[in-house]
Amino acid sequence: MTTIGASRAGRREWAGLAVLTLPTLLASLELTIPNLALPAISADLAPTGEESLWIIDSYGFLLAGSLITAGALGDRIGRRRLLMIGSALFGVMSVFAAYSTSAEMLIVARALLGVAGATLMPAALSLTAALFRDPRQRTVAIGVVIAGVAGGTAIGPLIGGWVLQHFWWGAVFLIATPVTALVLVLCPLLLPEHRAESFGRLDVVSAVLSVAAVLAVIYGLKHVAVSGPDVVSLASVVIGLLLGSWFVRRQQRDDPLVDLRLFRSTSFSVSLGTLLFGVFVLFGANFFLAQYLQLVFGLSPLHAGLWTAPSACGVIVGSTLAPVLVRRVRPGFVVASGLVLAAAGFAVLTLVTPGSGLPPLVVGSVVISLGLGPMMTLTTDLVVGSAPAERSGEASALSETAPELGGALGIAILGSVGTAVYRAGVAGTVPPGLAEDSALAAGETLGGAVSAAEQVRGPVGDRLLDTARAAFTDGLHLIAVIGIVVLVAAAALVAGLLRHVRSSNEPRQTG
Repeated sequence: MTTIGASRAGRREWAGLAVLTLPTLLASLELTIPNLALPAISADLAPTGEESLWIIDSYGFLLAGSLITAGALGDRIGRRRLLMIGSALFGVMSVFAAYSTSAEMLIVARALLGVAGATLMPAALSLTAALFRDPRQRTVAIGVVIAGVAGGTAIGPLIGGWVLQHFWWGAVFLIATPVTALVLVLCPLLLPEHRAESFGRLDVVSAVLSVAAVLAVIYGLKHVAVSGPDVVSLASVVIGLLLGSWFVRRQQRDDPLVDLRLFRSTSFSVSLGTLLFGVFVLFGANFFLAQYLQLVFGLSPLHAGLWTAPSACGVIVGSTLAPVLVRRVRPGFVVASGLVLAAAGFAVLTLVTPGSGLPPLVVGSVVISLGLGPMMTLTTDLVVGSAPAERSGEASALSETAPELGGALGIAILGSVGTAVYRAGVAGTVPPGLAEDSALAAGETLGGAVSAAEQVRGPVGDRLLDTARAAFTDGLHLIAVIGIVVLVAAAALVAGLLRHVRSSNEPRQTG
């Protein structure tokens, strides 16, 4: 293990940070770009409807499921080595995905990309903590990493749209190849190896349990969002919870995969919970806003993506502003204030109507992002900073697992709530004369109502569309109100429990 001598980072460490932002940028790009490429993929590979969903979801599922194992593995074999292995696998699988000749081949490639992506963020965060020992510098550095993740989601639609206009669909995956090659060249030059001094063997059973538990829970929750609650979704969540309980019991052993003593720290546990609930409301809202832009305002997927870019930029601004704010104000109060600001953004979303145009939607989403950006940076910093150095990989992995799980919960729970409001609002208003499947689709989703309205056209179709859009808006408003309640409650909790945690220019005190 290479020792970093100076307490404050110099040029070499900041250059290393620039390298660390590249793989995190890639991991977030991979979440957004394939959505735009799906129509072209469908035309070429002719996947079934279920295969289309797996092409998109397999990456996120395996990413979320593998994070804990990847973080623990990095603690044992070295974080730089893990980053290089993951980057190499990511580059190879990107080529594999680009030249897939069947839907099944692409699904496998995307799943393996998810496994590779799971190594990137924990390794990058733990190496960042190792490079920047000074608490103030570490907060800035983590803000840069978080901004890189948000940057990936912001530029994903722009890069993907341009590539798809000029090349075939596989080219969107090849974007990663030169970047991973650059990471492999620069890592040994700028990043020291960093790993725990002593660790036992990786607990393979716990690793399998952690992957299976997270996969089962997220699959069940996403199934609820797509198909509504049923036996499959309930069974999947229950199985995941049982496996998770087994996993927790195994962590009582010596040399666990996850040291449960980390949760005794108030800073660690409250920050992790805040991160989960913040992303919960963010993803739940974004799930509806993306549909609103396309199905209510009639924008194309590319233009809808362009109008979501300002909100991603809000996260970048908020996350990079956080280190400046904590020089004067303690982190707990900065996080709490950001949560209140985000709640105000949700209040703006209650003003969105089919006739309001884009301003309330864009302003509301940007304000939400500005408020949640500092939260993401500072809670991640507190989670990583609260853990012992030898457990930084685990802590980094948990700081990534929390938002992944929160996002899945947000889409499933808030998506289901909004859908229930929509169904109640449209019930009994579907005009007669429609084919049975079209009538059922119109009663289930706004997309179905738009298709049905195109079939009947005229005043009848217009009335159906107006009713459906009004019902969908009611669902969005309820989600916004839930977001306000969750964020205000979280702000009060953070202000109360983290008020004693000192900012980085004071002696550090963690719960």
